[in-house]
Amino acid sequence: MQFALPPRRDNHILPYARSPRFSLQRRKQLKAVAILIFALLVVFFLLSQLFYASTGTSAVPIKTSNIVIVTVLDRAVLSDEYIQKIIRNREDYAKRHGYGNFFANLSDYETSLDNAPRSWGVVPAVRHAMATHPHSKYFFHLSTHALIMNPSISLESHLLDGSRLESLMRKDVPVVPPDSIVKTFSHLKPQDIDLIVSADGEDLSSGSFVIKQGEFARFFLDIWFDPLYRTYNFAKAETHALDHIVQWHPTILARLALIPQRIINAYSRDSLGASTDGTYKEGDLVLRLAGCDTDTKRNCEKELEPYYRLWSRIVKR
Repeated sequence: MQFALPPRRDNHILPYARSPRFSLQRRKQLKAVAILIFALLVVFFLLSQLFYASTGTSAVPIKTSNIVIVTVLDRAVLSDEYIQKIIRNREDYAKRHGYGNFFANLSDYETSLDNAPRSWGVVPAVRHAMATHPHSKYFFHLSTHALIMNPSISLESHLLDGSRLESLMRKDVPVVPPDSIVKTFSHLKPQDIDLIVSADGEDLSSGSFVIKQGEFARFFLDIWFDPLYRTYNFAKAETHALDHIVQWHPTILARLALIPQRIINAYSRDSLGASTDGTYKEGDLVLRLAGCDTDTKRNCEKELEPYYRLWSRIVKR
């Protein structure tokens, strides 16, 4: 007796068919890979930010000024009219060349706690300017008793350009005139320089100097403002402290360029102690009324007036 055979089942799985279990496992694997990639990207981003912060190479905001002019104003002593003249002078120059200005109030930097002269305020003021403008490269401190007389000259072409600075650097000469036994290094190149100063006939100038943003600047300013120096009772306060530091700290001397006085620090005819060829001549960038605030026989506001009128005529040309 024959029985009909049941229909044959085809157990062959189509080549492109996938089981639900396989698909779920695959999705889990892809999700894990995506999470891992995202985690790696986050770690890479955090490390890159840490690296940039530690090296000072973070992105520079648009319209950041490469150079900032620092002026410390003593509003307790100077008249509003005098201060406004100084501010107009700085703002005109900065606007012409795309620089920034930092106007500090001397009263914001209290030094009387250690009985130090108020003139010491220039040091923390420069440090304050650097903190306020962290992406700016150079800071040009100029005494409030000075005028920028030649607004057409940029600091880059006049001083900071490598070949220009190389030609100005005074090498193997006494650091502090006239006969300091410590001399400027003869092997320095412009790329080594973080501090640019001039000297008159007696001292280095704390009233006009350029300093480069960076670790050296912070180190130098911290040393300069050390309480030991502020309480030492130097005859010329921060100026004599600067003389001392530069002569006896070779790490600072190795970053310093000494330049001729008239480049950024020409003295008026009433100022005493100018170096040879250190008195102002027409065409010089800066005119400084050095000592007008410490000599009882002089008056800064009266001395400034004729030079301010001359400057006003120059900017209107």
